[in-house]
Amino acid sequence: MEGAMSYRAGERRRKLAAAVLGRDAGPPPRSPEETEPFDVISGDLLDVSPHLIIVETADGEQRRLVIAPWATAWRGGAVAPADLPAGARVVIRALRSGTVAEHIWADITRITGVIREVRGRRDLTIELDCGPHRRERSIVVPYRSSGRIRVRHPKLEPGYLFDAIGLLDQGITLAQLPATSQPPYRATAAPPPPAAYAGGQAGISGTAVWADLTEFAEEGVAYPMIEREDTGCEEGGVSCAGLPYLALGSLLRVRNVCDGRADALPIVACGCLAGRFCDRCLECGTSPRGRIMELAASSYVALGGDLTKGCFNVRVGLG
Repeated sequence: MEGAMSYRAGERRRKLAAAVLGRDAGPPPRSPEETEPFDVISGDLLDVSPHLIIVETADGEQRRLVIAPWATAWRGGAVAPADLPAGARVVIRALRSGTVAEHIWADITRITGVIREVRGRRDLTIELDCGPHRRERSIVVPYRSSGRIRVRHPKLEPGYLFDAIGLLDQGITLAQLPATSQPPYRATAAPPPPAAYAGGQAGISGTAVWADLTEFAEEGVAYPMIEREDTGCEEGGVSCAGLPYLALGSLLRVRNVCDGRADALPIVACGCLAGRFCDRCLECGTSPRGRIMELAASSYVALGGDLTKGCFNVRVGLG
């Protein structure tokens, strides 16, 4: 709640600044090389058949979507859309003004944090510090998934970073897929950024990932270099990407360089953990080193991202 209140204060400040400077507070027009985002519907699955899916959104609206013949679904692995269980939390990429379901992710979550404790021999239980906004989290790495997790996370030890795609199943978080290769350094030893950001730059290139940001907003981003007085996030202000400081409520023009989908999204939270990952995204080429932002799942899917892949190359314009 505190984060949401800070975000709303930042949004008011942005609109007031635009009024004083005589500028439009809204997003800039879309350029010719940019395309519209996908429609995304998220909520609780009420009913599903081979041809129709019914979802109740967070505001209580029921949405009925035709399931495309080529549609795919994921719930811990590839499943037929009709096999998804009622009550599952779903994110749907939709076509034709949100009436046709093309891809469905059910009960998916992302687990990003600093390892505090590891227990077990076959099924591992890992306690994570997920930052001041997402607090602590207990997850299970099932034995069947531990091999692929350990290949890309060789140091399952306290103090190291962890990032995986998981499944929420009956209140238990199960890590299924590594979302990235684990950085070789401890979370407190992130590499320093390159030369300082130059204000004349037209934009910044890097990696966009997704995170569970539903406690703040359905659409928006968490950004590492936040003014600390905006959020009370003492762990912010770290990034190996050399980003400028920005305030909550600032608008970012975000473009997925893989397919050109773009949108203007507000900063809604402090991405203090994202700034500690100095990795690259390998989707459609290799991104510059460093995570620029964490996107809410709905924003990530709208811009063409696949939640099971976990990243895409992004170009971000400021203001």
